[in-house]
Amino acid sequence: MKISVIGSGAWGTALAALLAKNGHAAVLRFLSKPHADVIDSSGASRYLPGVALPERLRLIDSLDGIEDDEIIVIACPSISLRGNAELLRGKIRGDAIIVSASKGIERATGSRLSEVLSAVLGDSGRIAVLSGPSHAEEVARGIPTGCVAAARSGVTARIVQDAFMSSEFRVYTSDDVIGVELSGAVKNIMAIAVGISDGLGYGDNTKAMLMTRGLREISRLGEDMGGRCETFSGLAGVGDLIVTCTSAHSRNRRAGLNIGAGMSVDNAMAEVGAVVEGYYAAEAVFKLAYNRDVETPITNALYGILYDNFDPREATISLMGRDKKSEI
Repeated sequence: MKISVIGSGAWGTALAALLAKNGHAAVLRFLSKPHADVIDSSGASRYLPGVALPERLRLIDSLDGIEDDEIIVIACPSISLRGNAELLRGKIRGDAIIVSASKGIERATGSRLSEVLSAVLGDSGRIAVLSGPSHAEEVARGIPTGCVAAARSGVTARIVQDAFMSSEFRVYTSDDVIGVELSGAVKNIMAIAVGISDGLGYGDNTKAMLMTRGLREISRLGEDMGGRCETFSGLAGVGDLIVTCTSAHSRNRRAGLNIGAGMSVDNAMAEVGAVVEGYYAAEAVFKLAYNRDVETPITNALYGILYDNFDPREATISLMGRDKKSEI
C-alpha cells in the first residue's frame, strides 16, 4: 500500500520505518523542518539515535504525491494536529484512510483528536485511532509490542490492522474509538502524577495507588463519554497506563520527576526537550470532567500543580485527606 506518515518525531519515524519493513511504499514527510536537519549521515533520526532507517523508506520535505496515498498516518503532537489536518484538506484521496497515532485532547476545544480530524477532513468512518503501550524507541528496535486499531468501521480497523501487523508489532481491532482515545490522553496525566510522586521520594505503594485510582478516573470519564469498560482493562487502557507511568522512555513521567525534585513547571517541561502531552491534557481533561460533572481528583490535583502553582506535597495531603468512601 501507499502510505504517508505526517509527523517526523520519534513516534512518526518509528511507525514509518515499521510500515516500510512491512513492505509498504511508505513515505515519512517532514513539514516543519527539512529532513536534512533531522537525519544524520548514517541514516538515523536524531530522535531515534542508533536506529538506521530502512532504505526503502522515502523521506520527503513536502506533500508532493500525497494524493495517491491509500493511508495517511498522523503522528504529530496534539497541539499541531489541527494545523497538519488543514494542510491535508483538498490534497488527499476521498477514500484514503486517516490514522490518528497521536495521543491527547485538543486543548482549545476539548475535542478528541479523531473528532478534530473528522471536522477538518470529513467522513469519520474512514478515520482510525492507533494506540497502546508503544514507546517509539522500542518499536523502532523491533521489540515485541501490542497496540489497538480502533475505528467506527470494522473494515477500516481491519485495513489498519493489516497494514501495521508484523511479527514484532501485534495489532488488535476495536470499535470503541472513544475509550481508546480517552485512555491514550488521560494516561499521560497520570504519568506526570506518578513522576511527581517518585520525585518527592514516595514509594511503590504510592505509585500503585496513583496508577490504580488513575485508571478508575480514566474509566469513569471514558464511560461517561460513551466508551466501554472493557477497553480500559486492555492494551489501550491499563497497558498504556503501566508503560507510561513506569518507563524511563516516558516524557510525561520525566516531567513529573523534575517537578517532584523541585523544578518549576516551565523548567521541568523544558528539561524534557520534547512535547509533554500530559501538560496539555491536564487542562483539557480538567475542564471536560468539570463540565460533565465527573469526579477526577488526581487530574484536579495535577491541574492545580501545573497551572495554579499548588505545592505537590500539599496536593498529596489534600488527596489523602478526602472524605472516606468505598473503592468502587
